[in-house]
Amino acid sequence: MVDTPLTPGGSIQRRLAAVAFADVADFSKLMESDDTRTILKWKALREDLLEPKIAEHGGHLLQVMGDGLFIEFDSAVAAVRWAHDVQRAIAQSIDEDDRPLLMRIGINVEDVIIDGDKRHGDGVNIAARIQQLASPGEIVMTAAVRDYVWNKLGVELTDLGERRLKNISRPVRIYRLEQESGAGASRRLVQPHLSWNNRPSIAVMPFKNLGGDPTEEYFGEGITEDIIGALAHNRSLLVIARHSTLPYRDRHADTRQIASELGVRYVLDGSVRRQVEKLRIAVDLIDAGQNRTIWAERYDGAVDELFEFQDRIAANVVATIEPRVYEAEAERVRTKPTDSLDAYDCVLRAFPLLYTYDEREFMTAGAFLDRAIELDPSYAQAWAHKAWWYILLIGEWRSKATDRDLANALLAAQRGLQIDPTDAFVLAVAAHTEAFLGNRPESALEMAERALQLNKNSVFAWLISAITCCYLGRPDEALDRLRNAWRLSPFDPLKFFFWGVAGFAEFVAGRYDEALVWLLKALRDHPDHLAAHRNLAACLAQLGRIDEAKVAAANLLAREPSFRISVFQSKYPLRRPGDLERLISGLRAAGLPE
Repeated sequence: MVDTPLTPGGSIQRRLAAVAFADVADFSKLMESDDTRTILKWKALREDLLEPKIAEHGGHLLQVMGDGLFIEFDSAVAAVRWAHDVQRAIAQSIDEDDRPLLMRIGINVEDVIIDGDKRHGDGVNIAARIQQLASPGEIVMTAAVRDYVWNKLGVELTDLGERRLKNISRPVRIYRLEQESGAGASRRLVQPHLSWNNRPSIAVMPFKNLGGDPTEEYFGEGITEDIIGALAHNRSLLVIARHSTLPYRDRHADTRQIASELGVRYVLDGSVRRQVEKLRIAVDLIDAGQNRTIWAERYDGAVDELFEFQDRIAANVVATIEPRVYEAEAERVRTKPTDSLDAYDCVLRAFPLLYTYDEREFMTAGAFLDRAIELDPSYAQAWAHKAWWYILLIGEWRSKATDRDLANALLAAQRGLQIDPTDAFVLAVAAHTEAFLGNRPESALEMAERALQLNKNSVFAWLISAITCCYLGRPDEALDRLRNAWRLSPFDPLKFFFWGVAGFAEFVAGRYDEALVWLLKALRDHPDHLAAHRNLAACLAQLGRIDEAKVAAANLLAREPSFRISVFQSKYPLRRPGDLERLISGLRAAGLPE
């Protein structure tokens, strides 16, 4: 416990504590229905279960507030164990003939002020606020609690994103503990692809201050926090919490030793150097297993643009790390025998085969994704990748049974959403499925926006939202969104896709000369990109270059002989009056078959 001077004549006591708030869901309704029975049941629940479990886990009941409890624990682990035991016991005791008292529990760990039997401070207020976000029978906790318990308890946690809480100035990240839902219920599958051993793991080291002035260390600390916070939004990476990497700030250790001690494959190392009014940031991403740097970058900026510079670096680093890690992971997986692949490995094997435009390799990618789902039916991203596979199958005119494949795509996208509605990639795929296959771009844009709220550094979500804006007749907004994707990932392996969408946006805007530049650029990078061939034919026709348009149409038909204008027109989701008509008239003028 620490005494902090408050006034010349007194002091205030503080300590780090885990605090929990719990109450009965719908207590007022239960009281209205039968107040006597409800009070007796609540008293019995407290005396027979809640209070004995508090004592068992070393907690202290600080206050009973009607139907609510305020409890302090010496550790976050003890608090979560108490909450889990309580909720499991209540679920197992439910009698179908008797309405149970279901609890909502919120847990936080933070520095609190000690005032006799009372506890004060933001940490207490946050625990009380997040408890109100829990559904009946649920346990929610802050990211601080999650950082303490993730490797100490055999539990599954779902990231619910950041929330704004009343009278709390900063956003608070919330997690839900997944558990049994009733008597005899089987535990929700723990996703093997998300297990700590299989998921690519990364530790962000505290950025070193090379300028020599200790007062400037705050900038390196700010960069480190921003990168860790942004990486935590990525559902495919395990990111070590900042308090676990802080001890390495003043310690010289080999990268392999750090990786071994923290149990990670990748280490991000960085430094900050100030030279008068200039700042130089250096970043290295190291594959510790191979003891090699897989990416390095240097950034220069002005001191008077400190925070903007910090945000830009953090966003660029985060967007770059994901594809670099995936490339390294894919290289690792290629050396494994096919019969030893887990679900995550299967997705890695499938991903590069999706865009070769070789039919055999594309079908192999689909088989790998089927295998991933078979190995782990609760793998949300496997379902989303399978939905994306169907989108490409239909969009690139490989489908032999369009209606069946369309239904399968919608089912796969929906299944991914049901498993994890807080995964930005899953949401973005579902959005494009909704727009492109479901012909509902309006609701698709809402889904893409949710994806970006969950992960503003998701290049894929920016791309999908840009395409959706094209469908809705908002080409300039689409181009703005594409610029965000380019800024985050200027050397993205799917850059041909970005350029094709830019060309489509310019076509929708009626700027055919600009559209032509982007479409030709996309085809130079990827000559088999069918959407670019289609839009190029229409664009050249609208420019009056009919002979060239017919060549573009022939190139399209050489790659997809089954293309028919009537089929395309009946399903393409352009919403603004005149946009689809201009596209179709261009395709007709280019000589494509009806």
